[in-house]
Amino acid sequence: MVEKLPGLSYGAFAENIVTEGIDWTRVPIGRKARFGADAILQVTQHGKVCHAPCAIFAATGECIMPAEGTFFAVRCGGKLAAGDPVHLDPDLERIRFAVITVSDRSAAGAREDRSGPLLSDLVEKRLDAALVDRRVLPDDRETIAAALMELCDERAVDLVLTSGGTGLAPRDVTPEATMGVIDRPIPGMAEAMRAAGLAHTPHAMLSRGICGQRGYSLIVNLSGSPAAVREQFEAVLPALPHAISVTSGLPQDCARTRERK
Repeated sequence: MVEKLPGLSYGAFAENIVTEGIDWTRVPIGRKARFGADAILQVTQHGKVCHAPCAIFAATGECIMPAEGTFFAVRCGGKLAAGDPVHLDPDLERIRFAVITVSDRSAAGAREDRSGPLLSDLVEKRLDAALVDRRVLPDDRETIAAALMELCDERAVDLVLTSGGTGLAPRDVTPEATMGVIDRPIPGMAEAMRAAGLAHTPHAMLSRGICGQRGYSLIVNLSGSPAAVREQFEAVLPALPHAISVTSGLPQDCARTRERK
């Protein structure tokens, strides 16, 4: 286009980022890329209709936007500068997840956290997922809510699983913290976990854990014991890949293709 219209420069198409070395037209919708050190972007659309036509089309007889323009959703923000690298990072194609163990005693070092490592291992093996973060927090509503928002909004995780704090004790506040940050609840998943637990103990009906969506992320509350963690995870596992794909916000045809892979 520069050869056809001397004087044309970057910005003529109102592009936000100009890259070299990657043919984005060959990168499928849904693929994630790392821009600079921190930012994660996801391809959402290739091209758009040239409007009316534009001044560049009038001058040259063609417009690059329908064929060359690529659009992204920002999954994780960051600062960019001219010359920063762009990577089609294979690790970003895996489900990215985080695990939070909620326990005053474990956070204080008075009790070993057994549920968090077990849950991390289950997700890594059963979903072939990549662990982004694992942490142990006290039973504090604001602390839990802040961690959930950070992991969803800043760390671009697809799935956050919490363990603990879902019972009837006065300091069990994980459901309240979760309800305060999700955009929409997913009651069926929580009901499935409780139903699975009832096959082993009537106390399962006392679990108040919830599941929901925050932005492009899925949040699932599980109970605190290792046995309950295993039972509840197995209960929702069949639906998790599809739930994560749909929550990603990608077109459904694309989401189904990625799920089959």
